[in-house]
Amino acid sequence: MEDKKKKNTVKALTLASFLNDFGSDAIYPIWPIFVTTILGANMVVLGFIDGLGDAIVSVSQALSGYYSDRIQKRKIFVSLGYFFGGVSRIGYAVAGTWQWLIPFRILDRAGKMRGAPRDAMIADESSAADRGKNFGILSTFDNLGAVCGIIFCIALFPLLGYKNLFLAAAIPSLIGALMVTLVIKERKKPETKIFKGFRFSNLDRNFKLFLYLSGIFALGSFSYSFLLVFANKSGFSAAYLPVLYLILTFASSLASLPFGRYSDRLKSRKKLLFLSYILWFLVCGILVYSQSKAAIIVALVLYGIHKGGITVVQKALVSDLCAAEVRATSLGAFQLVIGLCALPASLVAGLLWVAVNPLIPFFLSLVLTTISGAMLFFVKENFSGAM
Repeated sequence: MEDKKKKNTVKALTLASFLNDFGSDAIYPIWPIFVTTILGANMVVLGFIDGLGDAIVSVSQALSGYYSDRIQKRKIFVSLGYFFGGVSRIGYAVAGTWQWLIPFRILDRAGKMRGAPRDAMIADESSAADRGKNFGILSTFDNLGAVCGIIFCIALFPLLGYKNLFLAAAIPSLIGALMVTLVIKERKKPETKIFKGFRFSNLDRNFKLFLYLSGIFALGSFSYSFLLVFANKSGFSAAYLPVLYLILTFASSLASLPFGRYSDRLKSRKKLLFLSYILWFLVCGILVYSQSKAAIIVALVLYGIHKGGITVVQKALVSDLCAAEVRATSLGAFQLVIGLCALPASLVAGLLWVAVNPLIPFFLSLVLTTISGAMLFFVKENFSGAM
């Protein structure tokens, strides 16, 4: 009976995630062009807005993770997160200048408060033997929702236009918020597992090292928007950008579950994480040395596989390395590091793109990826994981 409840919780969370990503990714393919062409922003502004969004994600997940452990409740943060995402897209629909995007982008990314508590719920309902698989299922549904959202965008954007597409994209997230509120029932936490606070100095050495190397990698892992704009500048028309985004998202969807399952079977997250670093290294290398359409498509496929794999394996590894009573806090702290590094990553990439050369951000990322990959060798895994 207990196993059935766990499976039902995972299923409900994955379905809600599917709905939210359907709505969010229905607008992502047109987002860079909407910001730079329709609202007249340049690449520096685009990098700032995307980077700011990632930074807000990190702060919101850190805070929600901490308070989720402190009050021993997860669901409220997940429900509010999906609700914020839906409302923000209504805001995008009414924005008349790029400056007006900023508060709604903050609200949108603040909706990512759902991330750490939701991931903690998945980890709580899992053992070390199926944790990677469950995170893989969640990521697969994320990406399948994204694929459906992109197809929706491709099919209906010519008819709906920007405003109506943004409004339509708000609906699935609002439904997801309602579903989480009504369907999921939280387990009562054992009284023996009491949240005693969170101090960086008390963290396991391996977890600290993993935070450091993940931050270094994130400094070179700029927003996907740059890849789409790069494709646009290399000869793909704006009409093809949703198709390119669909390709990378579909690749991500296919990669998520295999990465999670193999990390369980191999009893090693590091090997799969290192593979995802190699894939990102190849993406940057390909685009540095060839800007042909075929090379760009190959790079986008590899990027999708990288993204699907790294998202799953990082969450599973963090869950393995931290204690159960501070799991949401640890996942939030991890996202805090990633997000705070994402703001300068995209901003610096935009500045280098405009002031020097569009290829320079890729060279910088190659260097940072090499450093973080080397540091990963020194992380000792704890595959058994805290329960």
